[in-house]
Amino acid sequence: MAQAAAVATPPKVPRRRSATPRRLPYLLVAPAGLLMLGFIAYPMISVFYYSLQNYNVTKPWRNGFAGFDNFTRIFTEDDQFWSTLGFSAQWVVTQVALQLTLGLALALIVNQTFIGRGISRAMVFSPWAVSGVLTSTIWILLYNSSTGFSRYLADAGIGDYGTSVLSDTGTVFWAATVAELWRGVPFFAILILADLQSVSKELYEAAAVDGAGRLRQFFHITLPHLRDAIILSTLLRGVWEFNNVDLLYTLTGGGPAGETTTLPLYVANTGIEGHDFGYASALTTVAFVILLFCSIVYLRLSKFGGDHK
Repeated sequence: MAQAAAVATPPKVPRRRSATPRRLPYLLVAPAGLLMLGFIAYPMISVFYYSLQNYNVTKPWRNGFAGFDNFTRIFTEDDQFWSTLGFSAQWVVTQVALQLTLGLALALIVNQTFIGRGISRAMVFSPWAVSGVLTSTIWILLYNSSTGFSRYLADAGIGDYGTSVLSDTGTVFWAATVAELWRGVPFFAILILADLQSVSKELYEAAAVDGAGRLRQFFHITLPHLRDAIILSTLLRGVWEFNNVDLLYTLTGGGPAGETTTLPLYVANTGIEGHDFGYASALTTVAFVILLFCSIVYLRLSKFGGDHK
């Protein structure tokens, strides 16, 4: 009887787990993901669409499908594209190299223990909170030939009265560079200082016991630890400096004689002042491809996030 009852009892069927808990995280992030997709994908698609069009609001009778004519014009007919691209490369390399060097030095200084360290950190980081337009206004006043420091230098016998470093092709690049350094150096200082806080002091103590000086500790402990932070910060800052429009537009307007016109500033002038949105979209597409290619190559060569010994 017991054996018959055991045989007659049907086996228990395991319950299927509901798929809702596994899908719940995706459902929660879906609204934000869709918004990001809309804000990123739609502008990219629309820019690429207009890059294939002749779209000039002042000449509507010429508007229509252009195919790759805008891109052909960029690479074969537009000399200003190559000049602005060359200046953009010069601007990015100069800015990132100087900002990294000065930011690293500042981070190492304010990482030390001394009286007034909190105030010093606040003073170092404060320029990063200032907008690009306000930064430009500050430096325009400083570079003003009548009220700026050039007048006081002339009073001291250095230079002439009425000279402006922003109107001289020989000094405008470095004048704009100094203004951008004032705003950009704190970015590196903040990121590098944050990473320095995580370096174990025991490593430095052990290195000091082994006879390693400060210079060897810097190259064998500090720099290897900061490697990923430096790679990420230089990549981000390089992209931002390439796309820099606000400071140069307000400070120099791309002048004098186009000496400080970057590729994004050329795009802005073509689209806003020239009303040629089709050609400006083609320039934007080319700039996007250049940035994407350079970013991928930089990350591959630097082996970001990989094992480095």
